[in-house]
Amino acid sequence: MAGGKQTPRQAMINMMYLVLTCLLALQVSNTVLEKFYYMDDSLRYANGLAREATNKTLEGMKAQVAKEGNKPKDLAIIAQAEEAKAKTSEMMDFIEKIRKDLIEYTGGMKDDGKYVDEKNYDKSTTFLIGPEGSKNGKAYELKKRLNEFAEKMSTYDKEIQIAKIALDAKEMPRFKNDGNQNHKDFAQINFERTPLVACLAILSQFQSDVVRAESDVIKKLSSKVGGVEIKFDRINAMVSAESKIVAAGTKYRATMFLAASASNIAPQMSSTAGPVKVENGIGTVEFTAQGGNYDKDGNLKKSWEGTIKIKKADGEDTVFRVKEEYIVAKPVVDIQAANVSALYFQCGNELKVNVPALGAAYNPSFQAEGAEVIKGASKSEVIVVPTANKVVLKVFSDGNLIEPKEFKVKLLPEPKVEILNGGKPLDVKNGGACPNSLKARALGDPSIRDVIPKDANYRVTEWTVMLVRGRRPIIPERKFTTEEANLADFRAQAKEGDRLIIEVKQVKRRNYKGDILDVKANVDAISFQITQ
Repeated sequence: MAGGKQTPRQAMINMMYLVLTCLLALQVSNTVLEKFYYMDDSLRYANGLAREATNKTLEGMKAQVAKEGNKPKDLAIIAQAEEAKAKTSEMMDFIEKIRKDLIEYTGGMKDDGKYVDEKNYDKSTTFLIGPEGSKNGKAYELKKRLNEFAEKMSTYDKEIQIAKIALDAKEMPRFKNDGNQNHKDFAQINFERTPLVACLAILSQFQSDVVRAESDVIKKLSSKVGGVEIKFDRINAMVSAESKIVAAGTKYRATMFLAASASNIAPQMSSTAGPVKVENGIGTVEFTAQGGNYDKDGNLKKSWEGTIKIKKADGEDTVFRVKEEYIVAKPVVDIQAANVSALYFQCGNELKVNVPALGAAYNPSFQAEGAEVIKGASKSEVIVVPTANKVVLKVFSDGNLIEPKEFKVKLLPEPKVEILNGGKPLDVKNGGACPNSLKARALGDPSIRDVIPKDANYRVTEWTVMLVRGRRPIIPERKFTTEEANLADFRAQAKEGDRLIIEVKQVKRRNYKGDILDVKANVDAISFQITQ
C-alpha cells in the first residue's frame, strides 16, 4: 500500500491484507472470506467518516476567512482546498466505478448481500490484470491515476509530501528482498489470483489512502488561513518574590497571581540574555549574571529583553515584547586563613575562599598570577605557592570571574637556632662544666608556626664543636650531622679555662610537599667557657 505515515489501525489492516494474500494459494475458507467482508465494510465506513470530517474542516475555513474579511490571500488558499477536494472526489469515483464493474463482471450480488462468485479469483484476475500476459486490466490504469493523484496533492504546500500510493513489489519493504515476489508489478502483487471479496477490500484500502491524503492537505491549508484564536485553558498559580534570601529582621515581600496559557498555540520565545526553554507555553530564562562597573554600593543595574511570537494561520506573526531590569550585586570574596594580608614566598599558603552570596551555587576554581595554585581538600580550599613578590588570586565560579584578590609576598624569617645542654639553653654568659652532650635545634619564627605550620619544620643538619686551650685546639673541629652531639671525650680532656667553640654550618627546612630545602641561617659562632 502507500508509503508515508500510517495510523496503527491502517498498519494493522495492511498487515492483515498481506497475511491473507499469502493464504490465497490455499483453499479459502468461509471464515477467511468473512474477514474480508468485515475489512471492506470497515474501511468504507471509516472513509466516509474521514471525508465528512474533512468537509467540516473546509466549511470552517470558509467561515473563518469570511470573518477575517475574505482576504485575497485566504481566498486563494480556499480555492486550493476546493481543488484538492474535487481531485479526491474524482479519484474516489474512479475507484468506486472499478468496484461496481468488477462486481458486475463476476456475477453481481445475491439477495443476502454476498457476492455471487465471492471465492473466484480467475475472473477478478482477468478483469484487474488482464488475460495472461496482456497486462491491460483496470489495475494498470488505477496505478497511473493513484500516483498522479499523490503527485498533485503534494503541490499545494512545500511541507506536504504525499508518498506514491501504488507501488510495485520491489518498492515495498516487505517484498523487495523476496525473490519469489519482487519481480511482480503493482497489479500482480495486489490482485493476482485474489478472490473477489479480497480485491474489493484492497480497493477500499486504496480509497483510504486517497482520503488520508485529502485530509493531510486540507488540514495543512486550514492552518494557513485566518487568525489564531487563543484559548486560555491552562491556569497556574504563580508567586514572584522580591528575594528568596531574607536577612533576619527584614521584610519578605512577594506577589501572588494566576497565569494563563493556551494549549492550542506554540509560542516561540527568545531573549537578549540567551536561549529560552519553553514548556507548556511557559518560558524559562536562565543565565549567569555578569559583573562590571559596580557603583559605590557594590551594585550594577542591568536589563534584558524578550519576545514572545505567535504565528497566525496566515503566516504573519504576532509579537509581544517584555523588558526586565535586574541588579547584579558584587559578590564578596571571603578568604579565611591565619594570615591573609600576605603570603610567604615558595610556601604552601593554605586559604579557604568562599563567596557567601552565591550559596549552594558556588562552584569555585582558581587561577593566579605570580603563584602556583594547588587544589585543596574541599572545593573552597586552595594552596597558593608564590613565585613572585606579588600574587593576584582570581576566584571563579562556574567559569565566571568573581573577583581578583591581590596579596603581598614575604620572605620567610630566618629560623632561631638554639644549643641545648640537658634540655636547657647552653649558659654561654656564665660558662660551666664541660657537658657530656649538646643538642643543636632550629625553630621557625613564631610568626609563621601557626600561619604555615607545614612549612615551618627546620632541622640543623651540620654543626661543629672544637675544644680550645688558649689559642691551641686540644680537640680539633669535629663535625656532627645529627642534632645530638656526644662530647664525652671532650669532657675527659677539658680543664678549667678551656673553651668550647660551637659553629652551626647548615640548616634545612622541610616544606609542605615534604621536600628538603637549604635555609640561610646566619648564626654566629658560640664560645662556651669551661669553669670547672
